Amino acid sequence: MTSKVAVLGAGAWGTALAKLLADKEREAGEVATVALWSRRRDLCDAVNATGENARYLPGAALPKNLVCTDDLGAAIGGADMIVFVVPSHGTRDVARAAAPFVQRVEGRRVPIVSATKGIENDSLMFMDEVLAEELPPHARDDLAFLSGPSFAKELANRMPTAVVIAARDPDVRAHVMKRFHTPYMRTYASDDIPGVECGGALKNVIAIAAGIVDGMGFGHNTRAALITRGLAEVAAIAMARGGSALTLAGLAGMGDLVLTCTGELSRNRTVGYEMGKGRKLAEVLAGLGHVAEGVKTAKSAYDLARKLGVEMPITREVHAILYEDKPVQQAVVDLMSRELGHEFDPRAVARATLR
Repeated sequence: MTSKVAVLGAGAWGTALAKLLADKEREAGEVATVALWSRRRDLCDAVNATGENARYLPGAALPKNLVCTDDLGAAIGGADMIVFVVPSHGTRDVARAAAPFVQRVEGRRVPIVSATKGIENDSLMFMDEVLAEELPPHARDDLAFLSGPSFAKELANRMPTAVVIAARDPDVRAHVMKRFHTPYMRTYASDDIPGVECGGALKNVIAIAAGIVDGMGFGHNTRAALITRGLAEVAAIAMARGGSALTLAGLAGMGDLVLTCTGELSRNRTVGYEMGKGRKLAEVLAGLGHVAEGVKTAKSAYDLARKLGVEMPITREVHAILYEDKPVQQAVVDLMSRELGHEFDPRAVARATLR
């Protein structure tokens, strides 16, 4: 069987997913190509010459059936699955450019998988909304969303990983689950796209907060409280968008949140940690070398919470630290001195019960 997958975005996560797909096909004896697309011609040349993405995923040997290209049309042409892994702020432009090439192969449906987590700043749209708006109408039923606790480096090293695949169409969902399932990556099904998308995007904001409290030298009590109350904020937005609170108890919610808030490989936690130590945001980002989605998402999440009338105190303080230069010490004081109330908003509990 001959197949082709297009992976759009050659950062660490895109490269790790492309490697997984290419390794799986090669080890199964299939004739398959994985086209990894990047805007940068120099990056593509280096990947193809060395068999390694030294810039974003150093040390991971890439199989020969993985080819990097800066030609978007060539990457997508003939693909029987397309995976979007570009940063959230670039997803709309790439989807718009890709749209003319997104066609069904010999009449067969082509699943389109989003593995990007974030919220667009201006529109306040999640990636499912952006892709539905920019891709051809026939592609909207073919969308699936991959999320869950997964560091690119660990996946590339074949460490056991579990993710969730959300899609409205059960056939698309089952197909994508099988394509990504390997002995070291297990896939689970969900039909809750709003919940899965909220968990993946908003955990990055809470991870910045978790890094801040760790950088300030606080202990396990503080971290546990921050993660738990952060999860409540994520669930509140998810339910306001029509998602299920139960989804946030799973891989796309608590699983991804714990990973991103505690793992030393988390770029968002690293940003917060350095700011908790007293460094300024611009200085931290200059030395990071990778995209930290939570910085842009903090603004989107803050604006979205105000639009939806959802109380998100942790997100509000992270926004103030990043965009209003609020001292981290004052943000902690303001969080702890708020008016006392219920652990869970009774109105939100009622809405969840009525679902």
